Amino acid sequence: MAAASEAPPPLRVAAVQHDIAWEDRATNLERLAPQVARAAAAGARLVVLTEMFATGFSMRTEVTAEPPDGPSARWLAEQATTHDVWIAGSVAERRAEGAKPFNTLVLTGPDGAQQRYDKLHPFTYSGEGEHFAAGDRLVTVEVEGVRLGLFVCFDLRFADEFWALAPDVDAYLVPANWPAPRRRHWTTLLDARAVENLAYVVGVNRVGDTPTRLSYAGDSRIVGPLGEVLASAEHAETLLLAELDPGVVAAARARFGFLEDRRG
Repeated sequence: MAAASEAPPPLRVAAVQHDIAWEDRATNLERLAPQVARAAAAGARLVVLTEMFATGFSMRTEVTAEPPDGPSARWLAEQATTHDVWIAGSVAERRAEGAKPFNTLVLTGPDGAQQRYDKLHPFTYSGEGEHFAAGDRLVTVEVEGVRLGLFVCFDLRFADEFWALAPDVDAYLVPANWPAPRRRHWTTLLDARAVENLAYVVGVNRVGDTPTRLSYAGDSRIVGPLGEVLASAEHAETLLLAELDPGVVAAARARFGFLEDRRG
């Protein structure tokens, strides 16, 4: 029998870096299904898709928004139960008629149960705040012994929320549609959030172009608690795999004690 204090085993995560057919939910779900299957076949227990994985980062919420039991959420549940994995990706989710939708990260378990995080920081520069409501709470979820903090794209720029969750998480998930002109910001901030919180960061960005003349370079990466890049990608559809080990996080924090040195 394992000792009660023994750390849980590592969690294999798959970051699916993919293109997105603009505002075409059916095509995207069809294209992504084989990629989820491939991730599960590679031993992933957690599969992370991008922000707005089914539609792209469109502001036409009259076209893209769906209810919590809409087609994207149902597809996530179907994929999770079919492959016996956890799966996450963000969806434009409208919960009341006439209300703004949320940019919601939906994390679905192997039993089909879903937990939600609403993006705290709409991206004003793109007009997201005019079309989407802002979330109002931080969310952590434990997945097979690994404590996860949930964020979406632009949230990455706001270190204080990551700090607030740090004592209670081993890893952060950050699905995104982060444009290519600011790709260096993306990779720098992913590394910074890992180093300053002594935690894993799983950043999953899309690739491809949109009719709105935006280009996405991917640059997905999985970063370890000491800033080591465990897996990374450039401008192509691909699958990244890495192990999230809560024992490594605990050891790093015990050795360096940076979290205890924070003030304010």
